[in-house]
Amino acid sequence: MLTLYGLGVTLGAGIYVLVGATAGKAGIYAPFSFLIAAVVVGITALSYAELATRYPVSAGAAAYIDAGFRRRWLTTAIGLLIALSGIVSAAAVSIGAGGYLSGIIGLPAPLLAIVTIMVMGLLAAWGISESVTAAAVITLVEVAGLLLVISWTFAGPSTTIVPLAELVPPIEGGHWFGIGAASILAFFAFIGFEDMASVAEEVKEPTKAYPRAVIATLLVTTVLYTLTTVAVITTVPIDTLAHSESPLMLAFANAPAMMRDGFAVIAIIATVNGSLIQIIMASRMVFGLADRGYLPKPFTRISKRTQTPLQATALVVIVIIALSQLFPIELLAERTSQIVLVTFVFVNTALLRVKQGEMQPPARCYVVPRFVPLLGLMTSAVLLLVGSL
Repeated sequence: MLTLYGLGVTLGAGIYVLVGATAGKAGIYAPFSFLIAAVVVGITALSYAELATRYPVSAGAAAYIDAGFRRRWLTTAIGLLIALSGIVSAAAVSIGAGGYLSGIIGLPAPLLAIVTIMVMGLLAAWGISESVTAAAVITLVEVAGLLLVISWTFAGPSTTIVPLAELVPPIEGGHWFGIGAASILAFFAFIGFEDMASVAEEVKEPTKAYPRAVIATLLVTTVLYTLTTVAVITTVPIDTLAHSESPLMLAFANAPAMMRDGFAVIAIIATVNGSLIQIIMASRMVFGLADRGYLPKPFTRISKRTQTPLQATALVVIVIIALSQLFPIELLAERTSQIVLVTFVFVNTALLRVKQGEMQPPARCYVVPRFVPLLGLMTSAVLLLVGSL
């Protein structure tokens, strides 16, 4: 069940809307950008696995920072960063949803992005059980959509324009700069697994279940993302792919109209799910910080009818709409990835500080060697630096 939850919060709009932008930076070597991002995420995921079993509480990263640094202001800052990452992420995927919707309805993508955000905001305000149920159903649709892209490309009539052997980059060459720069965008597609830590408190035997679920989630996600990227790279010209607001639709250029329209619906559902999940997360973070006195008290109000924080949700929706209209999707995705990488740097450092001077870890705790958080710290910092250049 935890693995399914992990897939629900990790698989999402990133792959549906950012394949083109990643290919624009890395060219035909875009699949390697996803593999690099997967390695960076995978190392830090092991650090999360130990911390989640040491501190199986719903506060997640904020609790780990508090345990490692004992600085109230830093814990608050990380909480705000996590909320900000959700807000910026929701703005990015809403632009993608607008692009897919525009291809069907014909209305301007920015207008449709606003409509998407408002509808998802209303759903988030309606009730948490309704929101989570909708997100779970949409997760299955997202997986089906990626499998459809992969199967149609490899088994359908699509013409291969780039042989598979050419997707392996030479060891030497300037192309690695493009691959590294594209990895910050590919990283965006993996964001979400860290939210699994927030339910560790509700997991039976977290010492066994959590590490296995995290590893399984990232393995499945990496395989789906890599195969999907290979599928579109080998059948769609890079220039066309890089400038498309709905890149995966290009894989169905030769498909029957019914299949094309069906995938467009799947893509829209997948992208709006990203907005919904992030609105829920960010609004709860705003509520939590206000409840602790770090934000104005009105954001702590809970609706008696829906039992949701309406003021906090409204604030989040307004900010998301503003960002979606002011900035391009590529920039928003980069900023989201950078914010999360900063969080990863602090989380890995927190684990190193917790381990420092400790003779023996707590009983029934999943333990990783000290080089794991050190490597997680270094890889996150390097990817953050490369993405900032």
